[in-house]
Amino acid sequence: MTGEPLAVLTAEAARLGVALDERARERFGRYLKLVMEWNERAGLTSITDQTEIERRHFAESLSLLAALRNADILPVGATLRLADLGSGGGFPGVPMAIAEPGLDLVLIESHGRRAEFLRTVVEALNLDHARVVQARAEDAGRGPMLRATFDLVTARALAPMPVLIEYALPLLRDGGLLVAPKGSRADEELAASEGALKALGGDLRATLDLPLPEGVPLQHVVVVRRTGRLDGRYPRRAGTPSRQPL
Repeated sequence: MTGEPLAVLTAEAARLGVALDERARERFGRYLKLVMEWNERAGLTSITDQTEIERRHFAESLSLLAALRNADILPVGATLRLADLGSGGGFPGVPMAIAEPGLDLVLIESHGRRAEFLRTVVEALNLDHARVVQARAEDAGRGPMLRATFDLVTARALAPMPVLIEYALPLLRDGGLLVAPKGSRADEELAASEGALKALGGDLRATLDLPLPEGVPLQHVVVVRRTGRLDGRYPRRAGTPSRQPL
């Protein structure tokens, strides 16, 4: 490890084949500073070491971008509309948008202080292509401004797949994709998702491997496509999907 700023992130981005120009590196530097400043009051992450934030939050977010590029889901230079549900500290949406400026990013977060943090990040980093919506996932999916408007929806450690499907698919346009990073229980969660997939018009398209460094436990990206007409009953009112999964 060198003492250079963002050395871990820079090395990981190079390994992933994700180019970071000077402007992107400068934005990541400001982002890291804001995470450190806001973490205690906003409860952004249990990780407090700057190097580990680079590795576990910034670089792992870029690994999702790399996986989607490798699968031709998110080509370099794409101008797609992306929602990051339960965005918290902005992972993975903000790092993805820094590295892929053409993304039209909406960060959806219900917690007031975290939403305030995200608004600060968007302004401080001059992310003109990003905005913050303070709302629960269920309410966002029912509102006419966001419902059925996204090409891609992602969420990191937000909910098990049956619940996440109900949160995410109403936000997707017909043919849009949920791209959900998942750990070792991905297959188990998918096996429990048959009811949610049927109710929400979801079709499992692929399970991708995240290109993480050697020695890091294997993680996957579950890719679900929404097709057909949206059922107006979904998502159900706030709290119901998590209490009574489909």
